[in-house]
Amino acid sequence: MPVDQVAREAIKDPSAILPAHKIEMDDSGQWIGPASHLASERERLSGLSFDHFDLRPVGVSLGAEISGLRLESKHSGEVIDEIRQALCSFKVLIFRDQPVTAEQHVSFARCFGELEKHPFIPSNTQHPELVRFEKSAEVAGYENQWHHDVTWRESPSMGAILHAIEVPEVGGDTLFCDMHAAYMGLNEDLRNEIDGLFAIHDYMRAFGHQVEQTEAAEMRQKFPEVIHPVVRTHPETQQRCLFLNRIFTREIIDLEPEKSAALIHRLTAESAYPEYQLRVKWEPDTLVFWDNRSVQHYASSDYWPLTRIMERASIVGDRPT
Repeated sequence: MPVDQVAREAIKDPSAILPAHKIEMDDSGQWIGPASHLASERERLSGLSFDHFDLRPVGVSLGAEISGLRLESKHSGEVIDEIRQALCSFKVLIFRDQPVTAEQHVSFARCFGELEKHPFIPSNTQHPELVRFEKSAEVAGYENQWHHDVTWRESPSMGAILHAIEVPEVGGDTLFCDMHAAYMGLNEDLRNEIDGLFAIHDYMRAFGHQVEQTEAAEMRQKFPEVIHPVVRTHPETQQRCLFLNRIFTREIIDLEPEKSAALIHRLTAESAYPEYQLRVKWEPDTLVFWDNRSVQHYASSDYWPLTRIMERASIVGDRPT
């Protein structure tokens, strides 16, 4: 074989000469390499401990399984305060084997604040505070898009507690994305560009097809378009988080339509990186409590025509700033 056809013998990993941080590949914002900005948060989370329950981290910057608590029981203020602290730190809390009744589900959620009633999704017939997602061969899942819940409200949810009542053996997972990690992963120029921008959120983008013409004016009066910052500050941790999504965010104020659409696309694409994600596989009577202020979620719609029944209690939050 001619010398020029002999393979060159590599002496080191090709990554050895690259910096220990991610690299943007092109103008689209696509990146490759280590998400090294997660290291400090991973270390901080690993050092946390709690007095009233056991906690096992399951993600890099978000997600923990909680054991040692029965959610059908009443809990002291000290326990509820610790759950809230864990929620703010880990963003997604997973409770396994919790066969709560609808009444117990509502009672536990109320420990964290006033509960919402959703105007567009049917509820448990006995408990209007519980949104019921009952999917089957006749009703397919269309929640497979990254979003914060109800950002079309002036005060979107603080958090949500979702109970798995019946789930397929395979499929129907829910994914969560750490929007603080996503924000901190942007380059400094882009962070400077979006800090101080505001966007319009509107329920019509997702639920407009349910509103009859005769009730359109009344519904618009109840739920006007709202304006939220593109980057919000978490009121308890002070972390900065991306706060826009393709489902409810219509446009960014004071930008030309094409630039607004391009920027929304650019920023919402950050949710797609597995480095920022946690994937929860449901089992019957799993409850997941997530911080709607700091994470987005995505319900995988890969289980049709199987049955998936979930109920959600959502806690009223603050107006984003």
